Amino acid sequence: MAVTYKDAGVDVERGYEAVRLMKEHVKKTFDENVITDLGTFGGMYDLNNGQVLVSGTDGVGTKLMAAFATGKNDTVGIDCVAMCANDVVCHGARPLFFLDYIATGALVPGVAADIVKGIADGCMQSGCALIGGETAEMPGFYPEGEYDLAGFCVGIVNKDAIINGSGITPGDKVIGLGSTGIHSNGFSLVRKLYAMDPTLNQIHIEETGTSLGEMLLTPTRIYVKSILDLIGQVDVKGIAHITGGGFYENIPRILPKNVDAKITLGSWDMPYVFEKLIQDAQLSQKDAYNTFNMGVGMVVVVSADQAEKTMEALKASGERAYLIGEITEGSGGVELC
Repeated sequence: MAVTYKDAGVDVERGYEAVRLMKEHVKKTFDENVITDLGTFGGMYDLNNGQVLVSGTDGVGTKLMAAFATGKNDTVGIDCVAMCANDVVCHGARPLFFLDYIATGALVPGVAADIVKGIADGCMQSGCALIGGETAEMPGFYPEGEYDLAGFCVGIVNKDAIINGSGITPGDKVIGLGSTGIHSNGFSLVRKLYAMDPTLNQIHIEETGTSLGEMLLTPTRIYVKSILDLIGQVDVKGIAHITGGGFYENIPRILPKNVDAKITLGSWDMPYVFEKLIQDAQLSQKDAYNTFNMGVGMVVVVSADQAEKTMEALKASGERAYLIGEITEGSGGVELC
């Protein structure tokens, strides 16, 4: 029997409705420096000096339960930074600083140190400073041995250099940057398939040479330095961070209303974890690409004449880069073929 994200308890339609209801309250707080018509992955605030602050906030989600089960807490901090910094760089912004929030029932110093080690590692990978945070002890609120982890990142970009996809036109090429695995989205479905207990350390995955726990906890790839280096070499028209909602929700966030992204399946190397997830959950193609990154953690759109140079630059930065599709006339959607 197939298992979908909704079966696992995540209903994206409820999320859409919540956002709709929130908007009227959020708008009450805006002043003239809030930029609402240029952002897709980050919130923007105009400094009125030619520069704009771009911010992003996120958590690690229920991937934390795999950390609790395996006792490995030193990589989820990387995920926390990645979820924020990768969003910020989608607009061409250079991350400046990061703050974290850790909440737990009873603070265990060694565990807290491991978490912060991961956060610091993520900050170094994204070139930003960890300048503060909050550690909250909440007895009776969190079960023993569990915690929550979230954070936010602030970056900066010249206003005339903001990347938001508005210049994307038919004929442009779509470049995919390889992911390291599930990253930090879709774990509610993962938990429906695999028990989050110490057996994660004991189940060996022959195809990867790791335990199931190690495979699931592989930290999110941070693309910041590679993307910033790329921006200095080619004209990047749009950047999408492939997180919750997969291809179908994230790529359209950068597309003008008159184009589609036509993605060629099989044009990139997909980590084994996705093959296993599709098989074990009996996922349809639509559900798989609407839940997971499927091996593509970030998408870059450039003109056709800059596609080869883009691929070369990304590979020189250590990325696995693939030509995965092209932009066609359409209505702001994604077509898998």
